Amino acid sequence: MDRLSQAIDTSVSHETDDKESAFVLGEGDEHLLNENALLPSIPDALFKLQELDVLYEDDTETLWTYMRPEKRPSFTPSLLADFEEWQGLIAKGFGPGKSPLRFLVLGSRAPGVFCFGGDLELFQQLIRDGNRDGLVEYGHRCCAILHRNMQALDLPIVTVGLVEGAALGGGFEALLSFDFIIAERGATFGLPEVMFGLFPGMGAHAILSRKLGSAMAERLIFSNETYTAEQMYDLGLVHHLAEPGEGLSATRDFIAKSARKHSGLVHAKKAMRVAQPLEREELFRITELWADAALQLREQDLKVMSRLASAQTRLAEAA
Repeated sequence: MDRLSQAIDTSVSHETDDKESAFVLGEGDEHLLNENALLPSIPDALFKLQELDVLYEDDTETLWTYMRPEKRPSFTPSLLADFEEWQGLIAKGFGPGKSPLRFLVLGSRAPGVFCFGGDLELFQQLIRDGNRDGLVEYGHRCCAILHRNMQALDLPIVTVGLVEGAALGGGFEALLSFDFIIAERGATFGLPEVMFGLFPGMGAHAILSRKLGSAMAERLIFSNETYTAEQMYDLGLVHHLAEPGEGLSATRDFIAKSARKHSGLVHAKKAMRVAQPLEREELFRITELWADAALQLREQDLKVMSRLASAQTRLAEAA
């Protein structure tokens, strides 16, 4: 647990009262709440999701979304349900003949955390019950959401992941599905599943092997190391670095600089998907292997998972 505890501590050690300002769009942006109501093609339900804050910015044709989990900053079933609805409502409300959308940004309102990944409490329950179907269903839901995001929801948009804290496990995997990742210096990344006898089952193998090659992918997956934003930038996984507290500003700057070349970026990403195709069924097969491995965990592995879940809960409550 030492490495993981250190990762969690590091992710929040730079937090200050001023940092909370990075989780809102900034002074003078209150008009976005009103603009949302002026676009009849956008379903009103998009702005009333339980654990996702969604705002549309007309000037830049950007949809800003922030995770606001009710419990731990992890992919609980309720948060997954919000993401499924979020994706469906975006596809329904935007596109040709509807409201214009050029950029889609996802961040987090959890102080010091982008996302801790999988729902460890749920995993423990399903494993103890021997419920393979439940594990597979959870994994398939995650992979389906990730794959739709990798396809940019079949819309001519650029997707951006904004990281202002720790992105671990499935949180890191989720980020890999975005076109661009903007991370503050001080943000941390890691795949800690190996510490309790598992492996990341929601996209890491498929995506990292394509981006970095199988050898480097295995190094990240098996090392149980915590990586800095700077290290991720050097590997090419993070595309832009921002100073602590400047992630939002850096994202706005990226959007402004990308406006004129938007079409080129959209089609370049489409070309990359042609060059390195990834079918949803491949993700599903890997997550089924993950479910089989999960059912082989020993009691001591589950205890490690339990301690990790407790540490995440304490962090969420403290924040």
